[in-house]
Amino acid sequence: ATSRLLVNYQEPYRSQILDYLFKPNFGASLHILKVEIGGDGQSTDGTEPSHMHYENDENYFRGYEWWLMKEAKKRNPKIKLIGLPWTFPAWIGKGENWPYDYPDVTAYYIVSWILGAKQYHDLDIDYIGIWNERAFSSKYIKLLRYTLDKHGLQQVRIIASDRLWEPISFVLLLDSELHGVVDVIGAHYPGTKTVPNALLTKKQLWSSEDYSTFNDEVGAGCWARILNQNYVNGNMTSTIAWNLVASYYEELPFGRCGLMTAQEPWSGHYKVEAPIWITAHTTQFTQPGWSYLQVDGHLEGGGSFVALTDGLGNLTIIIETMTHNHSQCIRPPLPHFSVTAQKATFYLRGSFNFFLKSRLQRISFISGSWVFCYLVVFVLFQVWKGSFSLDLNVDEVYTLTTLKTGRKCGCPEPPPPQPFPSNYKDDFNIRNPPFSEAPNFADQTGVFEYFINASDPGDHVFTLRQVVVQRPITWASDADQTISIIGNFQWVNMTVTCDIYIEKQRDGGVFIAGRVDNGGIYVRRTKGVFFWVFADGTYRVTSDLAGEEILMKGLSGVRDNAWHTLTLNVQGTSASGLLNGYPLWENVTISKPSNGWAAIGTRSFEFAQFDNFHVEA
Repeated sequence: ATSRLLVNYQEPYRSQILDYLFKPNFGASLHILKVEIGGDGQSTDGTEPSHMHYENDENYFRGYEWWLMKEAKKRNPKIKLIGLPWTFPAWIGKGENWPYDYPDVTAYYIVSWILGAKQYHDLDIDYIGIWNERAFSSKYIKLLRYTLDKHGLQQVRIIASDRLWEPISFVLLLDSELHGVVDVIGAHYPGTKTVPNALLTKKQLWSSEDYSTFNDEVGAGCWARILNQNYVNGNMTSTIAWNLVASYYEELPFGRCGLMTAQEPWSGHYKVEAPIWITAHTTQFTQPGWSYLQVDGHLEGGGSFVALTDGLGNLTIIIETMTHNHSQCIRPPLPHFSVTAQKATFYLRGSFNFFLKSRLQRISFISGSWVFCYLVVFVLFQVWKGSFSLDLNVDEVYTLTTLKTGRKCGCPEPPPPQPFPSNYKDDFNIRNPPFSEAPNFADQTGVFEYFINASDPGDHVFTLRQVVVQRPITWASDADQTISIIGNFQWVNMTVTCDIYIEKQRDGGVFIAGRVDNGGIYVRRTKGVFFWVFADGTYRVTSDLAGEEILMKGLSGVRDNAWHTLTLNVQGTSASGLLNGYPLWENVTISKPSNGWAAIGTRSFEFAQFDNFHVEA
């Protein structure tokens, strides 16, 4: 759920961000885009909607991944696409929190997503994963291959198991049928190392999720080091960064762990961070289908190099000399090593023994900031008797290549940063919304979608509706309540107003909230000021999403299937609440949290509607 805020950037800024990510020979020039197959559950920084909320439901226009894949393909038709589920809708498990009891159902669900990508968006999915960082089922993987083939999807390759090298490698060596259907072994955060069994399988080895590090200079150093050393130490021929772009509220888990930062659609501000240019050193001078030359890529003075060829006479060499303290990733821990300035001599054999007409790029770690400068030098040095030498300083990245395509492109400076608007309204009155979710609302449990209320002739035809009515097969610890957050985490004093409509009789309920302090994988422990009303005519004020820390309770007269207006006012250490414009409770003392987002949500996984949301902070 990391691209959440990207979609509602205004033009031209949204297209500029996408160019920096996907446009060939421009910025990161990415070769591969891996997306979540939304499953209605929390996947780190929010929930993404499923294409099938319920068994008899199919909709291939929910969420933003379809749009993102199309934007990537528009810029680079050759980009490879991967889909991987983190969570699954409840009906897949028929009541169990497990997707493999009915493997035919799960395979049908995943293949539907691949077919929908083609039918509705003309997108060809290249690779499909099993279940992110959770157990795999050999029976399911075989059935998935059978189902893919049955639907004419022989070209779709299977990656397993998006977790660790084991037990998948060991099982592939034991089970020849499974070995025949898995194309790639994908491991997460391998620390540049693989295991003997993985090598014995003779499969392609990928670091199918890596990086996940704050995108400052050290994060860029981490990315430079692993892009090379995943191959040099671990024989991995693909490295995929989580995440693409930090387009989620920064105070959610792993804030700014993207290749660049675009978390302010309301201002248009974004930042092209150093990892974009580190990526370019590899992606602008190689392509999928190029081969790594099997050389020992360790440099004597520390650091590494890789050499790749297209098999048609082109050669690219990428060198990195990252020091330990300038290249630590978030995980795994990095053992100490030393790197020193050095002269490196490269020996070329056969067809590579020629005058190397090259462009040399280098990034230096200068007073805490990366400088990406192109020194375009043709016939830079003669390859004397098949060798050439370079003086390498520490914390540098070099690309030597026979290609003449690389560019460092820039757009005009984006607008300056601005906080989230302190007076924000949304009446959800949009007949054909470009996306299924209202801008800036970041769902943390449940899914909140635009809804057309055909039965309402009055003011509430267009609403926002919570649509997940059974707890999904979870990946993280989703809350027992649904919640969508919005606004500025630094807000202290605020007034939140929203029209609400409880659909669930007897024990249904909804809330509006302020000073909400948590989300993502930590959503269960969320605190704040929560104003609840229930279908049985009662209300509560609690300091937690779980509804256990009760500050005030009483009768409200609210009922289900009728519209009511809730207002929550939080000022300093005091809070008060209004129902339909009249005071319902007041002078409730608030100790903590001292700041946080605004939010809306429901008591359980239940249908409910919201309209005319307004926050003033």
